[in-house]
Amino acid sequence: PGGDILAQWESQGSGLSFPCRGLGSSARSAREDSWLKSLFVRKVDPRKDAHSNLLAKRETSSLYKLQFHNVKPECLEAYNKLCQEVLPKIHEEKHYPCALVGTWNTWYGEQDQAVHLWRYEGGYPALNEVMSKLRQNKEFTEFRKERGNMLLSRKNQLLLEFSFWNEPVPRDGPNIYELRSYQLRPGTMIEWGNYWARAIRFRQDSNEAVGGFFSQIGQLYMVHHLWAYKDLQTREDIRNAAWHKPGWDELVYYTVPLIQEMESRIMIPLKISPLQ
Repeated sequence: PGGDILAQWESQGSGLSFPCRGLGSSARSAREDSWLKSLFVRKVDPRKDAHSNLLAKRETSSLYKLQFHNVKPECLEAYNKLCQEVLPKIHEEKHYPCALVGTWNTWYGEQDQAVHLWRYEGGYPALNEVMSKLRQNKEFTEFRKERGNMLLSRKNQLLLEFSFWNEPVPRDGPNIYELRSYQLRPGTMIEWGNYWARAIRFRQDSNEAVGGFFSQIGQLYMVHHLWAYKDLQTREDIRNAAWHKPGWDELVYYTVPLIQEMESRIMIPLKISPLQ
């Protein structure tokens, strides 16, 4: 996994290296010194390419929209019912170049929250086409008005998917989903991608990796990793097992300094969600 981005960076001499396990005391000291320097020194050679050109899938032009709706507690049941009645009818029409990837309620994390993930096949032109058509759709206009009365706040982000992650496809359930969101330090997105192109191979054994995305519009330098698990105990077992794989600890060691903030949501899919 991650061959595209690795090939680009290795051909340019990214300067990244990963120490081996079982290091002596002098080597450990050198590694600690290297870690301290990594807080202040960019290890990746400067490039003139946009992050999106280096990190995103080139074989597709899909754009993703991630929506967070904070619902009035007394309205969550009605909100879910409304979404399940209206969204499939609107977005499954063939002349809308978009698809609902997944829709959930947050179980652990921010409460009374709905999370929706959409894919626009064709990038920004597809997004503009869909938004233009929806503004003329009376059913959707009424839906937004009724939905708005149930909300406390809402926000969204436009995302691209990392080239080395799985593309999110429908899956059978039941599953719980974890959305891990990382606010990176400005200027470190390429480094994050370079490390995770290697790290993702440690997290494929149980088919738990659903999708990985980075923001283009909205809150910037945001990364979202989406995982699926049978239950919370399975999640714990899979995550613990990764630490027994040689190399995983090194990758965690070097990615942690790139993070400013991180958040984990455990989410339950709605009945209409393609990701069950």
